[in-house]
Amino acid sequence: MSGLTHIDPQGRASMVDVGDKAVTSRTAVAEGLVIMQPETLAMIRAGAAKKGDVLATARIAGIMAAKKTHDLIPLCHPLLLTKASIDFDLDDSLPGIRVTGLARVSGQTGVEMEALTAVSVACLTIYDMAKAADRGMRIDGIRLLEKLGGKSGHWVAEA
Repeated sequence: MSGLTHIDPQGRASMVDVGDKAVTSRTAVAEGLVIMQPETLAMIRAGAAKKGDVLATARIAGIMAAKKTHDLIPLCHPLLLTKASIDFDLDDSLPGIRVTGLARVSGQTGVEMEALTAVSVACLTIYDMAKAADRGMRIDGIRLLEKLGGKSGHWVAEA
Protein backbone atom coordinates (compact mmCIF):
# COMPACT_ATOMS: atom_id res chain seq x y z
CA MET A 1 0.00 0.00 0.00
CA SER A 2 3.03 2.31 0.06
CA GLY A 3 2.23 3.48 -3.50
CA LEU A 4 -1.17 4.86 -2.48
CA THR A 5 -0.99 8.58 -1.76
CA HIS A 6 -4.16 8.74 0.35
CA ILE A 7 -3.04 6.08 2.86
CA ASP A 8 -0.80 7.04 5.79
CA PRO A 9 1.93 4.75 7.20
CA GLN A 10 -0.63 3.19 9.59
CA GLY A 11 -2.96 2.31 6.69
CA ARG A 12 -5.51 5.03 7.46
CA ALA A 13 -7.15 7.29 4.89
CA SER A 14 -5.42 10.65 4.78
CA MET A 15 -5.71 13.83 2.73
CA VAL A 16 -2.44 14.45 0.89
CA ASP A 17 -0.51 17.55 1.97
CA VAL A 18 0.08 19.52 -1.23
CA GLY A 19 1.46 22.60 0.55
CA ASP A 20 5.01 22.14 -0.74
CA LYS A 21 4.01 21.42 -4.34
CA ALA A 22 4.54 24.02 -7.04
CA VAL A 23 1.58 25.97 -8.36
CA THR A 24 1.21 25.01 -12.02
CA SER A 25 -1.48 25.12 -14.65
CA ARG A 26 -3.29 21.77 -14.59
CA THR A 27 -5.94 20.47 -16.98
CA ALA A 28 -7.91 17.23 -17.13
CA VAL A 29 -10.31 15.91 -19.76
CA ALA A 30 -12.71 13.04 -19.12
CA GLU A 31 -15.46 11.33 -21.07
CA GLY A 32 -18.50 9.17 -20.55
CA LEU A 33 -21.24 7.67 -22.70
CA VAL A 34 -24.99 7.50 -22.29
CA ILE A 35 -26.23 4.67 -24.51
CA MET A 36 -29.91 4.84 -25.41
CA GLN A 37 -32.58 3.85 -27.92
CA PRO A 38 -32.37 5.69 -31.26
CA GLU A 39 -35.80 7.22 -30.54
CA THR A 40 -34.54 8.66 -27.26
CA LEU A 41 -31.55 10.23 -28.97
CA ALA A 42 -33.86 11.72 -31.61
CA MET A 43 -36.10 13.13 -28.87
CA ILE A 44 -33.12 14.78 -27.15
CA ARG A 45 -31.78 16.10 -30.45
CA ALA A 46 -35.20 17.63 -31.23
CA GLY A 47 -35.48 19.21 -27.78
CA ALA A 48 -38.72 17.31 -27.16
CA ALA A 49 -38.09 15.81 -23.71
CA LYS A 50 -40.96 16.44 -21.30
CA LYS A 51 -38.60 17.72 -18.58
CA GLY A 52 -37.08 20.35 -20.87
CA ASP A 53 -33.71 20.93 -22.53
CA VAL A 54 -31.74 17.80 -21.62
CA LEU A 55 -28.35 18.98 -22.83
CA ALA A 56 -28.53 22.48 -21.34
CA THR A 57 -29.52 21.02 -17.98
CA ALA A 58 -26.80 18.35 -18.12
CA ARG A 59 -24.18 20.96 -19.05
CA ILE A 60 -25.04 23.13 -16.03
CA ALA A 61 -25.19 20.06 -13.75
CA GLY A 62 -21.75 18.90 -14.90
CA ILE A 63 -20.16 22.31 -14.37
CA MET A 64 -21.75 22.59 -10.92
CA ALA A 65 -20.49 19.09 -10.06
CA ALA A 66 -16.92 19.99 -11.01
CA LYS A 67 -17.10 22.94 -8.62
CA LYS A 68 -18.43 20.73 -5.79
CA THR A 69 -16.16 17.69 -6.22
CA HIS A 70 -14.48 18.22 -2.86
CA ASP A 71 -17.93 17.97 -1.20
CA LEU A 72 -18.59 14.62 -2.88
CA ILE A 73 -15.21 12.82 -2.86
CA PRO A 74 -13.93 12.63 0.72
CA LEU A 75 -10.18 13.26 0.26
CA CYS A 76 -10.30 15.78 -2.61
CA HIS A 77 -8.97 19.26 -2.00
CA PRO A 78 -11.28 22.23 -2.59
CA LEU A 79 -9.99 23.92 -5.74
CA LEU A 80 -10.53 27.34 -7.29
CA LEU A 81 -11.24 26.13 -10.81
CA THR A 82 -10.37 28.53 -13.60
CA LYS A 83 -12.41 26.54 -16.16
CA ALA A 84 -15.03 23.81 -16.17
CA SER A 85 -16.87 22.79 -19.31
CA ILE A 86 -19.09 20.02 -20.67
CA ASP A 87 -19.53 19.17 -24.35
CA PHE A 88 -21.78 16.66 -26.09
CA ASP A 89 -21.48 14.58 -29.23
CA LEU A 90 -24.81 13.05 -30.25
CA ASP A 91 -23.68 9.84 -31.92
CA ASP A 92 -26.16 7.79 -33.95
CA SER A 93 -23.67 4.91 -34.14
CA LEU A 94 -23.83 4.28 -30.37
CA PRO A 95 -26.73 5.29 -30.32
CA GLY A 96 -26.24 7.81 -27.56
CA ILE A 97 -24.36 10.81 -26.29
CA ARG A 98 -20.63 11.11 -25.72
CA VAL A 99 -20.07 13.54 -22.86
CA THR A 100 -16.69 15.28 -22.54
CA GLY A 101 -15.71 17.31 -19.50
CA LEU A 102 -12.76 19.62 -18.97
CA ALA A 103 -11.48 21.06 -15.71
CA ARG A 104 -8.58 23.52 -15.30
CA VAL A 105 -6.86 25.10 -12.33
CA SER A 106 -3.69 26.94 -11.43
CA GLY A 107 -2.84 25.08 -8.28
CA GLN A 108 -0.90 22.52 -6.33
CA THR A 109 -2.96 19.44 -7.16
CA GLY A 110 -4.60 17.94 -10.22
CA VAL A 111 -8.15 18.25 -11.48
CA GLU A 112 -8.78 14.71 -12.72
CA MET A 113 -11.50 14.11 -10.13
CA GLU A 114 -13.24 17.35 -11.08
CA ALA A 115 -13.35 16.37 -14.76
CA LEU A 116 -14.55 12.84 -13.92
CA THR A 117 -17.19 14.12 -11.50
CA ALA A 118 -18.43 16.65 -14.06
CA VAL A 119 -18.87 13.92 -16.68
CA SER A 120 -20.49 11.51 -14.22
CA VAL A 121 -23.10 14.04 -13.08
CA ALA A 122 -23.77 15.24 -16.64
CA CYS A 123 -24.42 11.61 -17.67
CA LEU A 124 -26.67 11.05 -14.65
CA THR A 125 -28.59 14.21 -15.52
CA ILE A 126 -29.15 13.04 -19.09
CA TYR A 127 -30.51 9.79 -17.66
CA ASP A 128 -32.77 11.64 -15.23
CA MET A 129 -34.10 14.02 -17.87
CA ALA A 130 -34.89 11.24 -20.38
CA LYS A 131 -35.72 8.23 -18.17
CA ALA A 132 -39.46 8.60 -18.76
CA ALA A 133 -38.82 7.78 -22.41
CA ASP A 134 -36.09 5.15 -21.94
CA ARG A 135 -35.40 3.48 -18.58
CA GLY A 136 -32.97 1.11 -20.30
CA MET A 137 -30.35 3.79 -20.93
CA ARG A 138 -26.84 2.81 -19.87
CA ILE A 139 -24.05 5.01 -18.57
CA ASP A 140 -20.74 3.57 -19.69
CA GLY A 141 -17.08 4.23 -20.30
CA ILE A 142 -16.44 7.02 -17.80
CA ARG A 143 -12.71 7.56 -17.91
CA LEU A 144 -9.90 10.08 -17.88
CA LEU A 145 -8.76 10.95 -21.41
CA GLU A 146 -5.94 13.37 -20.70
CA LYS A 147 -4.17 15.29 -17.96
CA LEU A 148 -1.63 18.06 -18.23
CA GLY A 149 0.54 19.79 -15.66
CA GLY A 150 2.05 18.98 -12.33
CA LYS A 151 5.04 16.80 -11.54
CA SER A 152 3.85 13.88 -13.66
CA GLY A 153 3.42 16.07 -16.74
CA HIS A 154 1.28 15.15 -19.72
CA TRP A 155 -0.65 11.87 -19.87
CA VAL A 156 -3.04 10.65 -22.60
CA ALA A 157 -5.25 7.54 -22.41
CA GLU A 158 -4.68 4.78 -24.89
CA ALA A 159 -7.21 4.74 -27.75
